[in-house]
Amino acid sequence: LLQGKMIQGSNILGYERPLVIRISFATCIAVTVCLPLLGLITCISISSLFHFEDATGTHCQVSNYLPSISASISLSPECHIWRFCIGLHSAPRLLVAFTYFRFYKSRFAARSLESTLSCFNLAFSISENLGLLLLTYVSSTETYFVHKEGFVLFIVSSLIYMLITCRLWRTIKKYSLSPEDAKSHYWKVRFLLLNVCFCAFAGFFYWKHNIYCESGSYTFFALFEYLVVFSNMAFHLTAVWDFKSREVVVISNFEDKDF
Repeated sequence: LLQGKMIQGSNILGYERPLVIRISFATCIAVTVCLPLLGLITCISISSLFHFEDATGTHCQVSNYLPSISASISLSPECHIWRFCIGLHSAPRLLVAFTYFRFYKSRFAARSLESTLSCFNLAFSISENLGLLLLTYVSSTETYFVHKEGFVLFIVSSLIYMLITCRLWRTIKKYSLSPEDAKSHYWKVRFLLLNVCFCAFAGFFYWKHNIYCESGSYTFFALFEYLVVFSNMAFHLTAVWDFKSREVVVISNFEDKDF
């Protein structure tokens, strides 16, 4: 929820004070995560209700009861909804990535290992976002190879990013007295473990579907694919605890102009 942040500025037309907009950074993070979440749920729902045959059909021609994410976001209007949500959330997500980087650099200024890991953490965060953009704007029905590579880049980068993040927060928790830091580390580790398990199950059922063409295998792949994405979103949502007291401030300085 937006915390009572007000637009400040007296006598704006007279340019006496700057216009200041304050937004809770936790709100910014929550909105950033909710955009792809709502977009994905909307796309899967529309595909299941109106494009079920197209969204669940595979080369095996066996019964399938859930559309995969790739199939859902490649149809219309689903693809437009998904692209809108991902495009809108990508810039705030980069803001969060750079905010984490500055946070880690200030925390680990005297620790070379953690300082180096924070650089890798930023790189893989950006790589994860780029992979998501690639698989979003190049659908599986347009160029399957590029879409697949984007998906692989997203999954690999997100796993490495989460692993490095958990390592950094283990050090933070070790030297911090804040219960919020301990809670953040606790849930980061849990969501990472869940994400790894869901990735393994999704990969297994995808392999099983392609090798044996068993009825229901692709349905389980789609289900665990959803869980991979949801656990990834939940991991990123833990940033709400990390930046609970911070704000995004936009300041507009009015200047007198002579014409």
